[in-house]
Amino acid sequence: MKTLWSMIMAALIVSGTSAGAQTVSKSTDADRTAVEVTVYNNNLGLIKETRSVDIPAGRGELRFMDVPAHIMPVTVHVKSLDDPKGLSVLEQNYEYDLINSAKLLDKYVGKKIRIIDWNKYQDRKDEIDAILLSNNEGQVFKIDNQIFLGHPGIKVLPELPENLVAQPTLTWLYQSAAAKKHRLEASYLTNNLNWNADYVAVVNKDDTLADISGWVTVDNKSGASYKDARLKLVAGEVQRVAEEEVEIPPMLQREMRMDQMAPGRAFEEKPFFEYHLYDLQRTTTLKDNQTKQISLLDASKVKIEKELLVQRAKHYFTMHVMEPVPRQPVTVQVKFKNSKENNMGMPLPAGIMRVYKEDDGGSRQFAGEDRIEHTPKDEEVKLKLGQAFDVVAERVQTDYKQLTMQMHESEWEITIRNHKDKEVSVGIIEPLLGNWTVVSKSAPYKKIDAFTIRFDVKVPKDGETKVKYRVKVGL
Repeated sequence: MKTLWSMIMAALIVSGTSAGAQTVSKSTDADRTAVEVTVYNNNLGLIKETRSVDIPAGRGELRFMDVPAHIMPVTVHVKSLDDPKGLSVLEQNYEYDLINSAKLLDKYVGKKIRIIDWNKYQDRKDEIDAILLSNNEGQVFKIDNQIFLGHPGIKVLPELPENLVAQPTLTWLYQSAAAKKHRLEASYLTNNLNWNADYVAVVNKDDTLADISGWVTVDNKSGASYKDARLKLVAGEVQRVAEEEVEIPPMLQREMRMDQMAPGRAFEEKPFFEYHLYDLQRTTTLKDNQTKQISLLDASKVKIEKELLVQRAKHYFTMHVMEPVPRQPVTVQVKFKNSKENNMGMPLPAGIMRVYKEDDGGSRQFAGEDRIEHTPKDEEVKLKLGQAFDVVAERVQTDYKQLTMQMHESEWEITIRNHKDKEVSVGIIEPLLGNWTVVSKSAPYKKIDAFTIRFDVKVPKDGETKVKYRVKVGL
């Protein structure tokens, strides 16, 4: 009986040990068979990757390594493409307590370590044992019953502490029905992936046509690299809930790289939800801490229109202006229609458009830049580039009356002087207040909206043009 009982107990012990033991498997980016990266223009990226991984039967632990340091663990979704019902994830942990000298020493507070220091006076290596009492704002050691506030030398640890990993890792506790190779598809969001658009417009001599090229700049600071990735970009304002982020390890120096444009359009654009999706028609590699530029569009002979505009403030209409109104800037604006008929037509992501023009010597010079918003097809793009040098605008209040407490009447004379060697057209934009009425005018105007009128005048070369009008404003 004693022998039989011993055999039963031994069997139970073996059985319990087998049931409790968990197989630990690892998967790195070397197992990756495909990866798709979707980048949003609000510092967010969606990663969908497929890895081929051998999974033992039963319950085990899989360490899914080489994930971004800025991953959002709550967004992770994983499934087996080969046997979804045969493999289930029971628990997930995100190991972001990465190895560095400070964290290693934190794990040894209260424990014995070794310090190696070179004794330059006796030309020898000294080794001492010390107990690390604190690693908070400086190290405190106990050596031979004395307290040392810091100590020179190299700190040597006996072993690597547990719960520290060399790189960000997702750890899954899984249950597998059978031992087999699975194609695991994992998708997750990560911060610190961003993109923006930049445009270059080169205008012709007459300021009537422009060649426009566009580039997208993808900035990968997510803490991971994506080799041979299918890249997609989403343009639009995607709602995100603000939340406090986990402290991120410091990043390395960024690398700058520019991809040459492939023949034909590099991106295919298509609507997506209430946004626009730009799908790169080839794979590309996004290295960690890399800024990559890829061609977005290339359009030639786009019809443009240059305008000179003068615009005033509203408040002058309800007061007697005792001093001369300061000389007003004459703004230079270029506009064009983003239409197929105008050799454009692709929905333009928001970005900065820089305008260049060749001088008389054939050298290309910078003429100004402006930020454009997300612009659908068939909409107009307007660029404010700067202020005209040779066109001057001045304004004088020639009369003012306060008819009642709420009613004001004033008369204005706007003088435009042109010092160029050719005639120019200038738009004079007048924002008005309340219930307004133009009592008299020296030139026709166009009503832009309920509170704005516009005069368009021709100013001869080396000459001037005056516009005079009287307006009644009721508040």
